[in-house]
Amino acid sequence: MSQLTDSTTPSTSSPANAEDAPTESSVTPAVDVAALGEQLMGNWAGIRRTARALAAQPAIKRIEGQTLTEHRARTMEQLHTLVAEKAVHRAFPKSVGGEENHGGNIAGFEELVLADPSLQIKSGVQWGLFGAAVMHLGTERHHEKYLPGIMNLEIPGAFAMTETGHGSDVAAVGTTATFDSHTGDFVLNTPFRAAWKDYLGNAAVDGRAAVVFAQLITQGVNHGVHAFFVPIRDEEGFLPGIGGEDDGLKGGLNGIDNGRLHFTDVRIPREDLLNRYGDVAEDGTYTSPIESPGRRFFTMLGTLVQGRVSLDGAAVVASKLALTIALTYGSERRQFTAGSESNEEVILDYQRHQRRLLPRLATTYAMSFAHEVFLAKFDDVFSGAHDTDADRQDLETIAAALKPLSTWAALDILQEAREACGGQGFLVENRLTSLRADLDIYATFEGDNNVLLQLVAKRLLTDYSRKFAHAGPGVMAQFVVDQVNEAAINRTGLRGLVQSMRDFGSTARSVGYIRDEDSQRQLLTDRVQTMVAEIAGRLRPASKLSKIDAAALFNAHQNALIEAARAHGELLQWEAFTDGVNAVQDAGTKQVLTWLRDLFGLSLIEKNAAWYLIHGRISGQRAQAITSYIDDRLLPRLRVHALDLVAAFEFMPEHIGAPIALGAEKARQDEARDYYRAQRDAGTAPVEEKNIDKGKRT
Repeated sequence: MSQLTDSTTPSTSSPANAEDAPTESSVTPAVDVAALGEQLMGNWAGIRRTARALAAQPAIKRIEGQTLTEHRARTMEQLHTLVAEKAVHRAFPKSVGGEENHGGNIAGFEELVLADPSLQIKSGVQWGLFGAAVMHLGTERHHEKYLPGIMNLEIPGAFAMTETGHGSDVAAVGTTATFDSHTGDFVLNTPFRAAWKDYLGNAAVDGRAAVVFAQLITQGVNHGVHAFFVPIRDEEGFLPGIGGEDDGLKGGLNGIDNGRLHFTDVRIPREDLLNRYGDVAEDGTYTSPIESPGRRFFTMLGTLVQGRVSLDGAAVVASKLALTIALTYGSERRQFTAGSESNEEVILDYQRHQRRLLPRLATTYAMSFAHEVFLAKFDDVFSGAHDTDADRQDLETIAAALKPLSTWAALDILQEAREACGGQGFLVENRLTSLRADLDIYATFEGDNNVLLQLVAKRLLTDYSRKFAHAGPGVMAQFVVDQVNEAAINRTGLRGLVQSMRDFGSTARSVGYIRDEDSQRQLLTDRVQTMVAEIAGRLRPASKLSKIDAAALFNAHQNALIEAARAHGELLQWEAFTDGVNAVQDAGTKQVLTWLRDLFGLSLIEKNAAWYLIHGRISGQRAQAITSYIDDRLLPRLRVHALDLVAAFEFMPEHIGAPIALGAEKARQDEARDYYRAQRDAGTAPVEEKNIDKGKRT
């Protein structure tokens, strides 16, 4: 018998709701595709469907093969279409004609990736970065003066934060805004080349203004980075003191006119400081409602977290699309006559093809459920329903945890889907190559993924140090409940941890029941807890070291920190997936999703088997059993439901757009099979040389 408990063997560590848990039987369960699709659409299903209807319009969809100039012009035209369709106003204040529907705004925005990622990102630059900065960092006077023009595209704008020399380290940007009390203006300067604002959407061609982030200096004191509304162009070109360059052709997203900006003695009216979190009086006196410069800086950046929320969601949508194409193609493409003398095999029936795609389908479901929780948390904060300082810190942490995982996964899924479709996947008409190129930048856009995970790790360590500052070893077992449950899961809406910590000493024994929900939770949670505890122990001497030596010690463990943060993010995804499974009412759908959730969880354990083996959490035999269970049980079961699981994504043919997933491959395969069948039936098929009797040949 497998080291994993057989379906007929009762588990002694079954979950509390075992009586409601799906059971395995010889009857193949069925998926309620419509109900599952509704669940996946989430809280803003109506807005998502409206956005998808818009994304299906020919005027919105990408035209492959356009030149750089043509693609940029078309994308700008598409933005005007969004304005005409009233698709951009949802998040803005009601005072200027908006709806203040923050979650719905992001839900609709991320679906635009189906039409053209350039459209999605350029609209994100205009309304999600430039407009949102004016809205969240400005005050009522800025709203009244600028938001109507931003909303209707009379003021196309750039979000001028990133510099050539400083990307993720925003606090160290070189651009300065120095207040001149004699004239009442700020004087904006980029003092050296590395301080040029770079990679800015709308900067090369279309932008008429920018929100510029610069070091605010007044009365000889640098108060840190603040945002300023700065006109940059009129009909004749750049305004005096402003210059720039076109970033030119990029590896993707070429419908966006990315460019560079620099400033020489550009004067900005004092009133155009976006002053929600810091203001300067006429005499140059600086005031802020937030006393701590560090907290003020992170609060300002935290108001712009929606960029990471939307990238997480767009990566999920792109992953769903890629797997819809690849799994549909795999269920129709035939290759080799492994099990039949006359019919070639559907390639999705090969185990290796299942191994390539089905675990990635499980990951996509985990990402999708986690994103909906993330989006609900975002809406709670920005609507004011739950908007404490702790809520905002949790939102920033979950954003920094999930955006890296989903954007990296999307690139992996797009690449594997492309390869799984062979040469057909390399054709631009089948979309995978273009999507892969466009989403490449998502891994560093809105924060480099590795830097974001480092922020998560620092939060984990901070919570750890607070918990154990004056505690003995007896409280260590409780750490995982407090850290992962209270700090990262309960306050983000993810399911609380209920597994008793008394089983930590017997993980090897309980892994025999690894299909059990609580056992998977125990292994995944234990890994996060142990990694954080180990790193904290190694970094403990830092408080007694010089600044240089402490930095060197931290750097020596940077990779371990990032791996711990990644494990934390994966746990959040698994918890969200489990919540999604437990919310399903239909028994068949629940069983299939349980298998899919198990595939996700066991794949994580399998991927990190070395860690679990080194730390004695599982034996070598049981590690092998996990792989066997995936290959021999989960993949065959899920293969039957693969098309239903992607059908639940609710993509219409206009969204898919790839001929190989819309009947072209099936038609080719049917034609070939009918041709050979007709030959056999008519007796006109030539005899294969290998089938000729050797005696007759001599």
